[in-house]
Amino acid sequence: MKPRQPRKSAKLSDVARLAKVSTATVSRALTLPHKVKPLTLARIQQAVKTLGYVAHGAARALASRRTRTIGAVIPTLDNAIFANTIHALQKTLDEAGYTLLLASHEFNADVEVRVTRALIERGIDGLVLLGTTHHPGLFQMIEAHQLPYVLTWALDQSGRHPCVGFDNRAAASRIANHLLDLGHREFAMISGITAVNERAKERLDGVRTALSAHGIRLAPSRIVEKPFTLSAGREGLSEVTAGRELPTAVICGNDVLAIGAMAECHARGIAIPQQVSVTGFDDMEIASLMTPGLTTMHFPTTELGTDAARHLLARLRGEKVPLLTELPVELIVRGTTAPPPAR
Repeated sequence: MKPRQPRKSAKLSDVARLAKVSTATVSRALTLPHKVKPLTLARIQQAVKTLGYVAHGAARALASRRTRTIGAVIPTLDNAIFANTIHALQKTLDEAGYTLLLASHEFNADVEVRVTRALIERGIDGLVLLGTTHHPGLFQMIEAHQLPYVLTWALDQSGRHPCVGFDNRAAASRIANHLLDLGHREFAMISGITAVNERAKERLDGVRTALSAHGIRLAPSRIVEKPFTLSAGREGLSEVTAGRELPTAVICGNDVLAIGAMAECHARGIAIPQQVSVTGFDDMEIASLMTPGLTTMHFPTTELGTDAARHLLARLRGEKVPLLTELPVELIVRGTTAPPPAR
């Protein structure tokens, strides 16, 4: 018996022949299906299925000088707030025929350089980064490869880097002013770790700026920096309330820290907001489901992902785009803030 011959791989021209269309139409159907007539698309998809055709990514990239992939590097996969942005980013890119490759660096600048290099070596057409503070070698590498990129979640006021994001400093000042308007004068803050996260630093600076305008200074014992975890929020609350008198307001660097702080208050019998008001940042879905609901700053994280994708897609089409796009934030007042108790 003769050995069975391996099945010959179907080619793009085979699909075109079976579907009775041009190879250009097949190519368009595979990369931009929304631009192909429904009946034609259905015929091509049936031909692809019948022949078992799989596009050869490397060959297509050589022909077009594009891999139709976008890389995104984020600090961590262990924070739900980034999920909305990544989902919107992926959805918008997919609708344009691009695939998203995702990597994380766990707030380690050297790891960020390494995973970004790996994405560039795989031929990505564009790159999304989170934040404005990065290893100098990262931008040198991006510029050496002439790679379109965009920074997100923060604004680069230097004008050197394209960005789509929020003014974290202004948002922090706004939430501090909300508490000041309620009459609070005894503050504490559970911040993110500012050394590796400029968003956390800007939020701390924004709070300090707002308080300073009212002649109030945050005492060193009333500021702690913690990773963005629930347990760290509980630890932070214990540390900033270790003195003889409780602060009347605790501003937290994000909702996760705030929810951890609320849990510690409940465990210790500290009434929210009767004894202590607590605030967060980000407006995660769970913030509205807490008892009481968490006062926080709403960031349009879905719009951020969509706008970042559109920015890169426009750049790849050779279009001019704004260097800086600032998205609006909104103060969401819920039940965790109230006037301070009388003393």
